[in-house]
Parts: sequence; C-alpha cells; structure tokens
Amino acid sequence: MNLRTPDIMKLVEAQVDAHYRSGLVERLRRAGGRIAAPDLTIRLAKEFGFCYGVERAIDLAYAARKVFPTERIFLLGEIIHNPEVNEQIRAMGICTLPSDGEVDLAGITAADIVIVPAFGARLPVMHRLKELGCQMVDTTCGDVMSVWKRVRQNARDRATSIIHGKARHEETKATASRAMGEATGHYLIVLNIEEADVVCDYIRHGGNREAFLARFAGCTSPGFDPDRHLCIVGVANQTTMMRGETEEIQRRIRQAIVDRFGRERFAEHFRSFDTICGATQERQDALGEMLERPPHLLLVIGGYNSSNTSHLAEMGEAKLPTYFVRNASRLVSTDLIRHYDLHGKQEVETRGWLPSGPVEIGITAGASCPNNLIEDVIVRLCELRGVAVEEALPV
Repeated sequence: MNLRTPDIMKLVEAQVDAHYRSGLVERLRRAGGRIAAPDLTIRLAKEFGFCYGVERAIDLAYAARKVFPTERIFLLGEIIHNPEVNEQIRAMGICTLPSDGEVDLAGITAADIVIVPAFGARLPVMHRLKELGCQMVDTTCGDVMSVWKRVRQNARDRATSIIHGKARHEETKATASRAMGEATGHYLIVLNIEEADVVCDYIRHGGNREAFLARFAGCTSPGFDPDRHLCIVGVANQTTMMRGETEEIQRRIRQAIVDRFGRERFAEHFRSFDTICGATQERQDALGEMLERPPHLLLVIGGYNSSNTSHLAEMGEAKLPTYFVRNASRLVSTDLIRHYDLHGKQEVETRGWLPSGPVEIGITAGASCPNNLIEDVIVRLCELRGVAVEEALPV
C-alpha cells in the first residue's frame, strides 16, 4: 500500500513539522549558517541533519498511524538511530519489536501493521512477515536497496560480497542476508582497512584457514571457506561508512586480486561498485570543508548508535576537541559536558570543555538528527554565554 500520497502526506505534515522542524535552524541555514555575538561564534556545517531517506521513513511511520488509527502497529527495531525520534514514534502507540539478535514475531497476525525501518530488514524476517499476511509499511532507504541490488548480482555471478560495514548493524545484517542470494552466494564483513588487509593477504598468499575464520567469526556467511570463496569477489558497503575508507578498501582488494590472478584475468575475479550514500557523503564533505578552517571546538549531535554520526565525530576528533552529544541536556554548564566516547563506547563527563573568552564553535549533525535538536543545542550555547539568540541571529 502506498501511504506517501499527497493527501496522506498533507495530513501528517503539520504533526511532523511540530515534532522535528526548526524555524531558527532554517533561518540560520538561509543566512549562511553563522551566529556572531561578543565572545561567541557558532558555525553550522553546510550540510547536516535529516536526509531524504530519513524524512521519508518518518513520514511513512506517521502516515501509518493516520491511516490505521486503531490497528496494532509494530516497528522492526528502530525507525532510525535517534532516541528522541524513536521515543516520539512509541508515544504514538507504535510498538517497537526488539531487534537484538532474532526479531520476535510471535503474536503478529494478519490484522497487524508492521513498519520496516530505513535500514531494511533481513530476508528471513521479510519472508516470515509475508507468510503471516500482515500489512507491511516498508520505509527502506533507496540507497540501501541499491546496495542490495549489487550483492544479489554478486550472488548470481558466484562472487563473494566483501561488505565494508559493522556486523551488528541492522543495515549490514539486511545486506548480508541478500548477499547469499538463493543460498548460493557468500559474504564476508570487514570493519576497516586493517581487517581488509588481512583479507588481501589471504587472497594473495592463502594461510591458516581456521585462524582466518576465527578472526572473522560472526562476519561470514554459513559455509564460507576462504580458500574457495575469495577467488571471485565484489565489494559492497554499509551506506553510512566513511566513503574514503570504503574506496580504499575496494582499491586494496582489487590490487590483491590483480596480484594473484594477473591483470589479464582481473575482470573474471573482481566486481566493482558505486553504491555510497550521497547524503552521508555530503555531510562528511561539509564537515571536511569546515575543518579546513577549524573552529575552537566541535559539537556533533545525534544518536550514539548512529553510524554516520559516529563517523562525523571521528573526523572531528582527528582535528580538534570534539564532543558527540545526544541533545542539549548534555551541555550541563560552562564547565561540564556529558558526551559519548567512541572508543570506550559510553557516555563520559568532561570538565573545562568551554573556554573562557572569545570562542568559535562548529556544529554538525548526522542524517538521523532532527533540526529541533540542533536548535536546542544552539539555544543552550547562547544561554551558557548569556547571549540573546534572536539578537545574535543574522537579519
């Protein structure tokens, strides 16, 4: 059923706007993304916040409740990786099905509505939902489905899909399930260049099969054999990974194939790809541009389990003091901030984070962060420095 029709979208537009939009942020964006006041300058990255795929997923979730006001509606995991958005979805009476491990579909009936999140869902889950006969509202992002098309082709070509991604991430799980095709395909998930180099070494020289499988436990398809299934490969990715890293992984694997089989036979053994998410790249490029003339510190706003937001924080950390915050409540005072430590995988406290005297602060946000949360952070920064927001905004 198509819920994203003009009449249905008109019904949900005001509600979505009230929950997630920000007049202040839109005004600031139009004026060049800069607030300047005595002792405080705020710079917004040129691209930040909700992407089209996220907006579409949220619109469809709200539309589902409008169209099915009394039916039971279930959501497979989280609609996107932002806690405030997911809390709002639950407040509308949409029940979240836990997605850690196997999705529990017990109790789902043909009379129920099930929303598939923007990351997609694993093929066995989709098959089971069809068997149950329930109405599905599929919000899977188009960029994710482009990757699925690539890995399905790999499976048809008997090529193993080497997926650059996070093995526990919902999107990568969904992609991996499609990389097996009709039970004839295989996949191997690599997190970073270091792991890709291990794969390249095995492609070139072989090695200890058991040690290789132990190294990539939980990251391979059933029956994966590196001696057999690394002879014909194709690269794919989780769409929210760092573009430069994905491209470098592809380059290294390509070279390993050339080294083993020769340039004349290269096309028989390697499948290239071009399925990197445009919105993810735009946000990374915009932050890279900001960091060419870095502010004194950077705030990255978004859900702590958001992959694309985490990569923005990684980019910032490499250049300047960077604080990854869920929302404005984490800016406790001019002395104390609570933020997410990417390395320790937990929220930590830092004191003395906001320098005295003139300070320039950069702000960016992941593709799953709504503008209202960005506004809250801007307002909080102004409060901490005693700045009247309206007076500081560009005319």
